[in-house]
Amino acid sequence: MDKKNRIYLSTLLTAYHHHQRIFKLEREIKNIIMNNLIEAIKQLKKEKNAIILGHYYQKGEIQDIADYVGDSLALAQWAAKTEADIIVMCGVHFMGETAKVLCPNKKVLVPDMAAGCSLADSCPADKFSQFVKEHPGYTVISYVNTTAAVKAVTDVVVTSTNAKQIVESFPKDEKIIFGPDRNLGNYINSITGRNMLLWDGACHVHEQFSVEKIVELKAQHPDAVVLAHPECKSVVLKLADVVGSTAALLKYAVNHPEKEYIVATESGILHEMQKKCPQTTFIPAPPNDSTCACNECSFMRLNTLEKLYNCLKDESPEITVDPEIAEKAVKPIKRMLEISAKLGL
Repeated sequence: MDKKNRIYLSTLLTAYHHHQRIFKLEREIKNIIMNNLIEAIKQLKKEKNAIILGHYYQKGEIQDIADYVGDSLALAQWAAKTEADIIVMCGVHFMGETAKVLCPNKKVLVPDMAAGCSLADSCPADKFSQFVKEHPGYTVISYVNTTAAVKAVTDVVVTSTNAKQIVESFPKDEKIIFGPDRNLGNYINSITGRNMLLWDGACHVHEQFSVEKIVELKAQHPDAVVLAHPECKSVVLKLADVVGSTAALLKYAVNHPEKEYIVATESGILHEMQKKCPQTTFIPAPPNDSTCACNECSFMRLNTLEKLYNCLKDESPEITVDPEIAEKAVKPIKRMLEISAKLGL
């Protein structure tokens, strides 16, 4: 190697090592800021007698700082019995509404008011109310992924954890409207033999899983167990070895230490799965569009540690629900909690 090339190579190596030192320093600074933020959140929580509830679909950093992490049923149960003065709901808007309806005298905060839900948005309260009026004599069962206004025209609320059992608690000839998730409704119809009238709504994340790509993944990992959430399309559910709520899928993985799982639900659940099963490989099921992270809920991802800190510090954004709507909505939610308690769910 001639002198010119040696000098050039030496310059490149110096620049590379300099870049590595800067990268390491940036990472250390980021960790310090993150740790300080976490400590500040813990201090505010203590000072304000607040509780942080986090959904399984939240970012790992949010799940790690939450007092309780769970699915929609668990979050509602914890909200209903907490003695905290402030509930910080790290999830999406309807979850905050559910907590507020159950705890009208408590302050319910969310890190980002823009964290909505495509499934809840697919069921506008005025249109659903009209749909119910057009079918008199039907019992109305609404998925928890709905606004308080939809719950207000509902007889009983369900989650994916208890939907089957609650539907089966009604006589077989009961005429039932089920909304808003058509995929969950179709799945419940198929496993219960019912013929519920379904609202035509869906979750944008669970709609996006690719059958072809899951088949390809399964071919690459023939021993992998496929886990799927019932909000997925029926063609995806047919590929699954286990269908269940996020809590049920997590429980199955913990109780069955297989080497590999392919997971067809929002990828946030993989954080808790990996924590509880560190020796297991969890592979997120791919969406149809490989150019986007469509197996992540963009709404759930809006919540960050910085927003969580600010919402605790400022006690804002705060969830409010019209008292008249809340008075009607609380009945089907409490009915769900009562039935779930009797069933041991």
